[in-house]
Amino acid sequence: TTQLSQGYRSFKPTELHCLRVWLSVVLGLIVLPAMFGVSLGFTDLYVKALVKTLEWATLRIQRGQKEEDAVPAHLPNGIIEKDDGSMEEEIGELRRSHPKSLAGGDFTLCDAFYFCKKGIESIVEDQVTQRFTSEELASWNLLTRTNNNFHYISVRVTIIWGLGVFIRYCILLPLRVTLAVLGLSWLVIGTTLVGLLPHSNVKTWISDLIHVTCYRICARALSARIRYHNKENHPKKGGICVANHTSPIDIVILANDGCYAMVGQIHGGLMGVIQRSMVRSCPHVWFERSEMKDRHAVAKRLKDHVADKTKQPILIFPEGTCINNTSVMMFKKGSFDIGATIYPVAIKYDPQFGDAFWNSGKYNMVSYLLRMMTSWAIVCNVWYLPPMSLQDGEDAVHFANRVKSAIARQGGLVDLFWDGGLKREKVKESYKEEQQKMYSSMIVGQD
Repeated sequence: TTQLSQGYRSFKPTELHCLRVWLSVVLGLIVLPAMFGVSLGFTDLYVKALVKTLEWATLRIQRGQKEEDAVPAHLPNGIIEKDDGSMEEEIGELRRSHPKSLAGGDFTLCDAFYFCKKGIESIVEDQVTQRFTSEELASWNLLTRTNNNFHYISVRVTIIWGLGVFIRYCILLPLRVTLAVLGLSWLVIGTTLVGLLPHSNVKTWISDLIHVTCYRICARALSARIRYHNKENHPKKGGICVANHTSPIDIVILANDGCYAMVGQIHGGLMGVIQRSMVRSCPHVWFERSEMKDRHAVAKRLKDHVADKTKQPILIFPEGTCINNTSVMMFKKGSFDIGATIYPVAIKYDPQFGDAFWNSGKYNMVSYLLRMMTSWAIVCNVWYLPPMSLQDGEDAVHFANRVKSAIARQGGLVDLFWDGGLKREKVKESYKEEQQKMYSSMIVGQD
């Protein structure tokens, strides 16, 4: 017993010393620079080293694939080469051997082949389902979970992979967890204390500082390297910022460069604690579950918020669900129907360093965050587009589509008209009827 107590007394000071050194490094080299918006350049050096390592690994894998005649290094984005023509053009190609016109009011049996072809293509590879799975990589990025299509592994690549596992799980993961805990604790405690102050410009300034500092610390917890373009178009107070949605960390990426008022449903548990503390210091727009179904109530609260030009711009993701960062799907029209200035923002992640897409049907939030914190890094580009407003004679649906197209063009994403709600719902009958009406108008000769 005496020996055990002596060993405990000799171990405890060493343990406390290591803890003090760990916290001193975290606070001095990461947290304090993040509070002042200063980067010491460690992330840039880390990403550059990653790029060199991944390039070397790609060359080794490609060399081995050539020797073993394995899977090609660059995989296509899809397995079907689809025609981009309209229904009329494609059916016209099938009718080339028939002199009759499409507007002649006749039906030919070969028309059925068009619908059979489209049906089989959709069964094998439709435009919607593949947007809710992780993006295919051109080469392996030394993460086990992305090695499904790359079978050749050399001894050297295996050694580098093992070293990467040690770095990601034994060094980066504890560091990132520490930073995430510090950032969220700072957010809850800071916003709660600020909420006790009377409403004034000083309170608003302190609240903005706390929010930005928290998000910057959380960005460091993801080893995020973010490049912001066209900052002169940054969303302004009294407006609505709309962006494509890939992940819950989209909020961290955008709020790292400025404050926003969040919109969402009130949750319980830890998320509820964070929401209640945030709303004490900043006018976020949280809704009860019953209110979310009342569109008029939601629109009224949004209008009241944007009418006050002293409040932060509202951040909204109009797709309503996470997409795998290869495309932009249909925008819900609600935020485009209240007459506010829209500030479009395009976000594009680099999948080479880690998959930012959250597949909520496959991973819960804890599992997803663990995947993020054990990835190499989060590297992305953010483009602020010029503000857009509703034009004369334009309805909310066309306005939403115009904004969506601008975001897709800037981010290099595929512009899809499909509703992201198809992730959990069946196809609406109106979509089927639209195809039927289109074909019938071709047969009877109507425009």
